[in-house]
Amino acid sequence: MHDAVKIGLVSVSDRASSGVYEDKGLPALQDWLARALKNPVTFETRLIPDEPATISAALIDLVDAGCSLVLTTGGTGPALRDVTPEATMAVAHKEMPGFGEQMRQIGLAFVPTAILSRQVAVVRGQSLIINLPGQPKAIAETLEGLKDDGGAQRVPGIFAAVPYCIDLIGGPYLETHDAVCKAFRPKSALRPPRTAG
Repeated sequence: MHDAVKIGLVSVSDRASSGVYEDKGLPALQDWLARALKNPVTFETRLIPDEPATISAALIDLVDAGCSLVLTTGGTGPALRDVTPEATMAVAHKEMPGFGEQMRQIGLAFVPTAILSRQVAVVRGQSLIINLPGQPKAIAETLEGLKDDGGAQRVPGIFAAVPYCIDLIGGPYLETHDAVCKAFRPKSALRPPRTAG
């Protein structure tokens, strides 16, 4: 059996949280993770406005509730109301800058404005918190990376590094469907495949 995992999903949007339009971030995240992970997953979701204190409180709440991974979507650009990175850094024990660097590299393969993205990733306790883009297509591209026409990986997605990061901070052993996203671990960190029991 695969380890059970609890994942927190936070969509940050003034307009979606007030009902002006339908949130598309949370369904996109749930759909991608359901396709990518072999583990049984419980999702904890939040749809909240662009308020730093509210965002920080939601992140702390999800970590305290036992979420090994918390993904946010929205609020990472340069606009005045975009405060997700600041609210994320405010609850960080460790910053993980490689995730933000890679997310911008992936985005730049599509649009020059990817350099305006301020996404960050941090560790709080035994949880990894990652800011993702707001658009469903960009969420999938960021997590999966870019493949060429032959299906070979051109730019690695960030999720390939997530399971090993969660191993290192004491979380559950995440296993992925290679066709969606092949998790990378050093040989010493691999567990033998387990048969379903």
